[in-house]
Amino acid sequence: MNIISNFPLKKYNTFGIEAFAKKFVAVHSVDDLKKVLEENKSEKKFILGGGSNMLLTKDIDALVIHIDLKGKKIIKEDENFVWVESQAGENWHELVLFTINQNFGGLENMSLIPGNVGTTPVQNIGAYGTEIKDTFISCEAINIDTQEVKTFSKEECNFGYRESIFKHEVKDQFIITSVVFKLTKQNHKINISYGDITAELEKQNIKIPTLKEVSNAVIAIRQSKLPDPKELGNSGSFFKNPIISRNLFNEVKSKFPEIKHYDVSESEVKVPAGWLIEQAGFKGKRFGDAGIHKNQALVLVNYGNATGQEILNVSKEIQKTIFEKYGIHIEAEVNVI
Repeated sequence: MNIISNFPLKKYNTFGIEAFAKKFVAVHSVDDLKKVLEENKSEKKFILGGGSNMLLTKDIDALVIHIDLKGKKIIKEDENFVWVESQAGENWHELVLFTINQNFGGLENMSLIPGNVGTTPVQNIGAYGTEIKDTFISCEAINIDTQEVKTFSKEECNFGYRESIFKHEVKDQFIITSVVFKLTKQNHKINISYGDITAELEKQNIKIPTLKEVSNAVIAIRQSKLPDPKELGNSGSFFKNPIISRNLFNEVKSKFPEIKHYDVSESEVKVPAGWLIEQAGFKGKRFGDAGIHKNQALVLVNYGNATGQEILNVSKEIQKTIFEKYGIHIEAEVNVI
């Protein structure tokens, strides 16, 4: 393992931000990871996965450990279900395709979400009516200080909307090394409740979709709305969809009757952040090389040479405007470093 000083991170973050790591090492096995942690106990550490959910606003004054653990396998199965284990460094979308190609159901609605498997439980990623927690069984993680391996069950992860124990109680204490999912082999629970998916399937004249057809529909929708990070720097959805009280929602609706929403419970309502941002006039706007994507107001983009701070400033301007107009606070989904 080669620790490199002053290492450029532009290719390691999907925003394509020019930033440097004080030191950098890529680890390809759990043993390598333990060794790096053991031998660099006094060093400040920064754990890097696929680089898809972060905005670098400065150089990283730490040892950046890039988790590049590869491998996926079936660890158990019965007549109806299969348990698939994936190492943390596997690309998420490639894992989804791996499961669909074997007709394993459960991950298809989350096709084409950027990033690696190891960071999916941290955010409890989700799309089109499904979340990681729906198929998650457990994950293995290494304690950064002691190098002990711990298995976290679904219950222990305290999953919420884009939330988990890894963002709160044990933040910066563990590195996820592998994740186990329980998927269906038959009697798949096809979820096409979101209008976009229904419309895409209707366009293709598909009435009873297969897992592959649902995945293809999601891919088509995402590609029509979201820029490819290889072509235009971005981190997918920059903001969470805010969940607000029904009282606040009724107040906003009285002023803006056309407001889009989804009922969460009797007392809570989810409002699409993209709709709020678009209505506030930000969709397609550009501030130098930082901007908001022309097809999807939730996505902030780097047109080439924007700094992380410039993109952060745009996000703050959006938050301020939305709060002033609607009284709703929208929170960043992306980790700002």
